[in-house]
Amino acid sequence: MDTTPVISFNNTEYAFAYKKDEDLKKAQFLFSIMGTQWLVNLGLKLTPIAMKWKLPFTNTIIRKTIFRQFVGGETLAETATVVKKLGEYNVQVILDYGVEGGDDGEHGFDHATEEFIRVINYAATQSNIPFMSIKVTGFSRFALLEKIDVLMQQKAGTLMKRYLTALELLPQSEKEEWQRVQGRMIRICQTAGEKKVGVLVDAEETWIQGPVDALTIMMMDTLNKGGVTVYNTLQLYRTDRLQFLRDSYEAAAERNFILGAKLVRGAYMENERKRAADMNYPSPIQPDKEACDKDYNAAVEFCIDHLDKIAVIVASHNDSSNLLATQLLDKKGLPHHHPHVHFSQLYGMSDNITFNLAKSGCSVSKYLPFGPIKDVIPYLMRRAEENSSMSGQTGRELSLIKKEIKRREM
Repeated sequence: MDTTPVISFNNTEYAFAYKKDEDLKKAQFLFSIMGTQWLVNLGLKLTPIAMKWKLPFTNTIIRKTIFRQFVGGETLAETATVVKKLGEYNVQVILDYGVEGGDDGEHGFDHATEEFIRVINYAATQSNIPFMSIKVTGFSRFALLEKIDVLMQQKAGTLMKRYLTALELLPQSEKEEWQRVQGRMIRICQTAGEKKVGVLVDAEETWIQGPVDALTIMMMDTLNKGGVTVYNTLQLYRTDRLQFLRDSYEAAAERNFILGAKLVRGAYMENERKRAADMNYPSPIQPDKEACDKDYNAAVEFCIDHLDKIAVIVASHNDSSNLLATQLLDKKGLPHHHPHVHFSQLYGMSDNITFNLAKSGCSVSKYLPFGPIKDVIPYLMRRAEENSSMSGQTGRELSLIKKEIKRREM
C-alpha cells in the first residue's frame, strides 16, 4: 500500500494556516500594491531618499508593510515570535543578519564577523534554527575579492590551484589583508561547527565569486568530514554552475568531505547582463528561463543521485523544481526528511510551497532576515522589484491569498 504523502502546492488551507484573517488581508493589500508597477517604481526611488533624510513616518510605514511581510524583526530577540510560530507548523528557520556589505574598513569587517558569530551562538540555543547565512562581502573588501578573481581567471587548472596561485601574486599588504579575511571565515565556520549550526555562504556577483568558492571549499574540506557544517550557494541562472557542481562533487569525493550545496536560481541577473554588455564579454547568464529551469532541475537530480557525498538545500520558489525533488526521493524509496535533503523559501513568499512540503514530512525552512530597517532596505528593495510583475510571483501570491480568503468566508 502506497503511503507516500500527496503534495499539492494549491492547498491554501495548509499554506496559510499560520496566518490570522487580519494578517492575510494585510498581505493581500501589500501584494496588490506590489503588483502596480508605477507604484513600485516610485517607491524604489523615494524610499532610499526618505530614509536618508529621515522623513517623518517613513520607518512606521515600512515597518507595517514590506518589513513586516519579509523580515523577522530588527533584533535577534524580535525574531523569536516568528520562529516559534513557524515551528508550530514544522517549519524551521535560516537566520540571516540582513546587512548587505560591510564598511570598507577593518573595523566594519570585524564587527560584521562578530555579528555572524552572535547569530550562530543564538541559533545554537534554538532547536528550530538549524542554519544561518553569511556574505563574504560582509567581512572582505569588494575590490580585493575582485582583484583575486581576475588573477584566478588568468590562470589554468583546478579552482584551488588557480586560487593559491592568485594569492601568491598579491602584494604583501594585500596578502596580509586576505589572511585576515580567511581568519574571519575560519572563526565563523569553526564556531558553527562547534555549535552544530549550518553555515550557508551566499553567492556573489560572478566577478568576485571565484575566491568565495575557494574559501568555501576550503572550509568544507576541514569541517564537512563527519557531518555537514558549510554549504556553498550555486546560482543556476549561470551557464557554468551545473558543471561547477559536478566538479565540486569530484573534489568532495577525492578529498573525502561532504559537499554542501544550496541550489538557487539567482539574484544578480540584470547587473550581470549589463556588466557583460558594457565590458563586451559573453553574458554568464542563461539565455532564457527554460535553460535556467533545465540546469536547475538537472542540479537537483544530480544532488539526489549522490546523497552519499552531497547535502542539498533546494532553495526554490518554483513549484515544479520542489515537486521534482520529492518525486526523486519517492522514486529512490527515500524519506522526504532525508538528512541530506532540505527545502527552503524566503519568509513572506511561497507559503503554498513551504507549508505543504512541511505537511508531507519534508525538512523545510524559511529564510528569515533580521536587522535595523535602514540596514535591510537593499534586501527589501530586491523583494519589491522581483515581485512587481503581476504575471509572475506577485500574481501567484495574490491569487493564492484571495483563494484562501474566499475559502474562509464560505
